[in-house]
Amino acid sequence: MAFNSFPFIFLFAITVILYYSVTDKYKKYLLLASSTIFIGYAHIAFLLVSLVLSSFTFFIAKKIDAQDDEKKKSFIFKIGVILNLLSLCAFKYVGFAQENIAFFLKSIGVEYTPLIGNVFLPLGISFYTFQAISYLTEVYWEEQEAEKDYSSFMLYMLFFMKFVSGPIERAEDFLPQIKKTKKFDYDLARSGMHLIFIGMFKKLLIADRLGPYLDDVFNGIQNYSGAQILIVIILYPIQLYADFSAYTDMAIGGARILGFDLSPNFNRPFTSHTITDFWRRWHMSLSFWVRDYIYEPLAASRRAWKLWGVMYALFVTFILLGLWHGASWNFVIYGAIQGIVICYELKTSKFRNVLNKKMPHIYPVFSVLRTYIIFSLSLLFFRIEKFSDVIYAYKHMFDGIATTFKELNLGMNDHNIIVFFFAVFLMFLYEFFDAKKPLFDALFKKPKVIRWFVYYSLLLIIILFGVFDSGDFIYIQF
Repeated sequence: MAFNSFPFIFLFAITVILYYSVTDKYKKYLLLASSTIFIGYAHIAFLLVSLVLSSFTFFIAKKIDAQDDEKKKSFIFKIGVILNLLSLCAFKYVGFAQENIAFFLKSIGVEYTPLIGNVFLPLGISFYTFQAISYLTEVYWEEQEAEKDYSSFMLYMLFFMKFVSGPIERAEDFLPQIKKTKKFDYDLARSGMHLIFIGMFKKLLIADRLGPYLDDVFNGIQNYSGAQILIVIILYPIQLYADFSAYTDMAIGGARILGFDLSPNFNRPFTSHTITDFWRRWHMSLSFWVRDYIYEPLAASRRAWKLWGVMYALFVTFILLGLWHGASWNFVIYGAIQGIVICYELKTSKFRNVLNKKMPHIYPVFSVLRTYIIFSLSLLFFRIEKFSDVIYAYKHMFDGIATTFKELNLGMNDHNIIVFFFAVFLMFLYEFFDAKKPLFDALFKKPKVIRWFVYYSLLLIIILFGVFDSGDFIYIQF
């Protein structure tokens, strides 16, 4: 049930109407019911897995909170974290582990028959497992009291606006919002609708318009010219960003209409001067999660190594972050590239500061372009399944660079090219001005005629030029 599908629009509309019709006592139960319908609509097994893991986390946290003996408390906490991780690994990585075991045994002449067949990947498990682990950790650290109300905790875990692809919410931010009185707030609803419109614009006019052409090249990389490979390398980060940030905009916007404030996930990442800064702006809820629960404990454990300890923690963290994205060595390499570049940036920060001072107008532009190029090149490991195809792309992306326009346009007609680039221009123009002053807040102060003219124009553009027959959001696979 994608956000841009009619079943979701129907479910969301009914939820909003009923939500502001019932008393506060029943609001969370209504949202919980909508969330279970949303998850169960994808597959009843997805709902059962999420209910079991969420319930387990709820009761384990209460055990941790009630325990006075530090050793027993630590033991219960570790059991809770390990079982959550084991469930994630069982669903997501068992096939990957068996493939590597088979490869190793075959290399020494031993035949291996997989013990377990294909395992389904439950919807949203990578996200709500991380929520569960952060919650248990905060309770164990005594920075968060264990939630006593089962229904409130289940809503925190299963809330349908963030369930599929985040943001990864912290309990301390989300749980108090459940207990607050929720009355219809026109300003919040207006702000939420603005975000939904922006998300639909990004998804339907940019990501889904470009997606089929990039998919054709990525899925048959060796059938295309070097110039075409280079073009998809340059354009893929834009498609990925438009798709994922569209999901985030719609998730935050929908939650805002219901009176909830979700964490931001993007902050103009393509203005970053370094990969280090990029990961503070891209998929922020995940970046901050791995910083707090993986990087900082690792760095603290290697404090005696000084700078090398920091670099070690960074590298391991990004290896794990890459692996989080998927059960493949390509994702491991993708994470390793980020870690290596960030370690390099840490080691050369003084030198780069000198260059920045000597070339204050040129070097910042170079830094932004360099960051975009590094991220674009690393995304080949993120997007392409076969390692050999990734290497082929690297080797041949400059072949036949003096090619015809017909090859450069990837088969897109003039109409699609114009709509795509105009939409990308508007997206970045909006983000540039919105960062200085929220544009829709400023628009709300304009006369009603102007305000509604903009609203209807944006809606008309989406209807006329949007691509409505595309697939789901990219990050649903994680």
